[in-house]
Amino acid sequence: MPLIVRPVFDDFEFAAEIGGVTLADALSVADRQRIREAFVRYPVLIFCDQTLSNEQHLAFAQIFGDLETFSIARAEDKRPLPPGLADVSNLEADGSLWPADSRRRNYMLKGNAMWHTDSTYKPLPASVSALYARAVPPTGGQLHFADMRAAYDALPASTKHLLHKRVGLHSIMTSRAKAGFADFSDEEKTTFKSQPQALVRHLKDSGRRCLFLASHLGEVVGMPKEEAAALITELTAHATQRQFQYSHRWRERDLVIWDNRCTMHRLAFWDDLQFPFDIRRATISDVAPTCEQEDIATA
Repeated sequence: MPLIVRPVFDDFEFAAEIGGVTLADALSVADRQRIREAFVRYPVLIFCDQTLSNEQHLAFAQIFGDLETFSIARAEDKRPLPPGLADVSNLEADGSLWPADSRRRNYMLKGNAMWHTDSTYKPLPASVSALYARAVPPTGGQLHFADMRAAYDALPASTKHLLHKRVGLHSIMTSRAKAGFADFSDEEKTTFKSQPQALVRHLKDSGRRCLFLASHLGEVVGMPKEEAAALITELTAHATQRQFQYSHRWRERDLVIWDNRCTMHRLAFWDDLQFPFDIRRATISDVAPTCEQEDIATA
């Protein structure tokens, strides 16, 4: 069966379902190329009913680049997953549901429910994320996406001019403070110092421009803090309007991939103390810091 690309929307090129392919098998060169081409046009791709081992999940993600292996989770919190897979589940190392006072729960649950982009708090942010669901709750837990390309296109010319070559400062402590989490060690506070990221990106593969926002964004270089906070709030509200969104209702064995360069996402709440939600993410690092890619000096 030939690979099939089926857009989710008739008039909004944002998300598409991919059929006619079994990701557990070795993909042909032609299928890899078609998936990459579809991903340029539709930065959210859904692969339904895929039975994947951890190794097959990682192997598929790597057709887009090099794996990110850094994680904030303490060793005692981690399930035994291979390097390169982030545990985004509500499960403890022994497979039980996390307790209400779990550090992982307090760190992840509210933070993941805010609009964000993966790893913008790192010198090399994420380019591609591939999230695979092995068990899903009966209700809740939807994954919402917002199209930063369409959001940028809809900005007035004056705002585009204001954002040109602007740099934002991103920190995981910024987003977690919004969620009421402050349990960072001194080592983590040093590790997660603010990172500069371009506020607008130019996607060379599609030729489009997009906003580059995240809940981790707390300051704008050269702008007073109150003015920057107001701008960030305004841009986020604009970019997450309903007309720019796709919401994914999970099914067991769905694999969803998205382009972090031009999307934001958030995970809806579910009854996490009653139902397991076993989702694992392989993340591909970007090719270079965003300011370097946009030729913006940060020194």
